[in-house]
Amino acid sequence: MPELPEVEVVRRGLDDHVRGRTISSAVVRHPRAARRHVGGPEDLAARMVGATVTETARRGKYLWLILDGEDALLAHLGMSGQMLITSPDLPVAAHERARFTFTDGGHDLRFDDQRTFGHLLYDEGGAVLPSPIAHIARDPFDPLFDQPAAVARIKAKKTGIKRVLLDQTVVSGIGNIYADEALWVAKVHGETPASSLSKPRISALIDAAQEVMAAALAQGGTSFDSLYVDVAGSSGYFARSLNAYGLAGQPCARCGTPIVREKFMNRSSFSCPVCQRKR
Repeated sequence: MPELPEVEVVRRGLDDHVRGRTISSAVVRHPRAARRHVGGPEDLAARMVGATVTETARRGKYLWLILDGEDALLAHLGMSGQMLITSPDLPVAAHERARFTFTDGGHDLRFDDQRTFGHLLYDEGGAVLPSPIAHIARDPFDPLFDQPAAVARIKAKKTGIKRVLLDQTVVSGIGNIYADEALWVAKVHGETPASSLSKPRISALIDAAQEVMAAALAQGGTSFDSLYVDVAGSSGYFARSLNAYGLAGQPCARCGTPIVREKFMNRSSFSCPVCQRKR
C-alpha cells in the first residue's frame, strides 16, 4: 500500500497539473470508488462540476483536492489506486473508476484502481482537514508536527514498537516498508515494547523514519510492481535503496548477516538478527 512518500509524490504531481483549474464534467464509473461518499457516485460527480481546484493537501497516507477554498475531494489510494493526468482523447481504461475534465480543455484527471480498495469522498467544508480523517495524527513532514508529544504517545504504549509506528492515530504516514527501514536505521527490533525505549531513542527512531521517507520521496517512492505510479504513470526507484524490507536472505548492509523475514500482523517484517536483536 502506498505510504507517505508515494502519496506525497502523487500530491505534488496533482498540484502541478490541476491546481487553478475548473472542473467541467465528472463521472464515477464504479460504485466502490465512492462507497464512502454518503450520496453515492452520482452525487459525488455532480458536486465536482464547476468546482475550482485551489490547492492540494495531504495528511499521512491521505490526499485531497481543496475545492473553491472550502470543500475537499478526499482520496485514499488503497493498494492499487492511481491518480493519473491523461489526454482527454484516451478511451476509458480497463481499471478506470472516475474521470474529471476541465474547462480549459487540457489533460483529464483519472482515478484508476485495479483492486478497488481505494476510494474518493466529497467533504463539504473539509478544506483544512476532511472530517473522515480528523482522527489521523500529523506526520513527521507536517510543519505543525509535535515530535516531543509524539514521543510521549509512543512511550506510553506497551505493545511492540513497529505496531505503534503503524498506528496512524499516533503518528501517520509510516507503513510496513518504512517502519522496517526506520527500525533498521535505528537498530531496533520491531517487537521491542515501545515503553521500554528511552525518549531519546524514540525520537531518534522518528528522525530515522523521516530520513528514510525523505530519501524515498527524492526517488519518487517505492514501486515493486505497476500498481504504484506517479501522475504521469512512472514508477519510483527507492526499492533499489532498501536495507531491510523485502531482502530476506540478503546480507545486511551494515554487518553482513542475512536479513530475516518474520510474520507480522498477516504481513511480514524484515530485520537484521544481529543489528536488531530482540530484547
